Amino acid sequence: MNQPLTLMAVHAHPDDESSSTGGVLARYSDEGVRTIVVTCTNGEFGDGPAGVKPGEDGHDTADVAQTRLAELREACKHLGVTELELLGYHDSGMPEWEYRNRPDAFCNIPVDEVAGRIGALIDRYQPQVVVTYDPDGAYQHPDHVQASRAAIAAVERSSLPAKLYLTAMRRSDWQRIGEALRAAGEEIGDWELTEEEERQSRASEARITTTVDIGAVLERKRAALLAHGSQISESWFSKIPAEVAASVFGVEHFIRARDTTGASVPETDLFAGLR
Repeated sequence: MNQPLTLMAVHAHPDDESSSTGGVLARYSDEGVRTIVVTCTNGEFGDGPAGVKPGEDGHDTADVAQTRLAELREACKHLGVTELELLGYHDSGMPEWEYRNRPDAFCNIPVDEVAGRIGALIDRYQPQVVVTYDPDGAYQHPDHVQASRAAIAAVERSSLPAKLYLTAMRRSDWQRIGEALRAAGEEIGDWELTEEEERQSRASEARITTTVDIGAVLERKRAALLAHGSQISESWFSKIPAEVAASVFGVEHFIRARDTTGASVPETDLFAGLR
């Protein structure tokens, strides 16, 4: 019996599924593809009420996790996600925070353990396509790197996924967003990349093989992002001018890291060679 076309996206925190793969999740769901979201952490170190940060008065990690997981479920409804799988690991916090040294922080869990759990989900759902982050990309959040390494290891151990993709974004797009926000009078803080981040960003962009048009579902991607109101209501994303958002976020970019189909690149479809 032929397996249904299935896309599995492996993410670190609630809201990541919408920001980097919301478009392909919605688009392929509309096309009848089964979509699976795997979220590795509960997002305990996200913002609390009124943007309160971890360690500040009013921040309760259990309450934050409960809120973020509820938002995740709502976002998945907007995106038409078929199945949501929660691994339940503890958020590690930002790279510069001491929280990441906790033994139960996701970034400190053995990669083999996480890869084993993701591998079991691959066995269950048998996705032809798996998507995760670029572990060498400019954004080196410890949970993103950990999720990526575990997902890549799980795919490498399995003969099931025909294709593995890493999310990517063009540096020039980030620059356009920054310029638009400044022109609109928004305070966006330090938008400049470090020298190492700049190198990683350029290298990641040069490796892009696949660009998927998600214009037809852009409003659903936006709705899914805004479902994560506890994290995004005061963020720069909600303040991007509509015309810039449509231009920059109307496509999603990927690096093809594994392919057994022989499909040529550049591609415009994650399922090229599979249908």
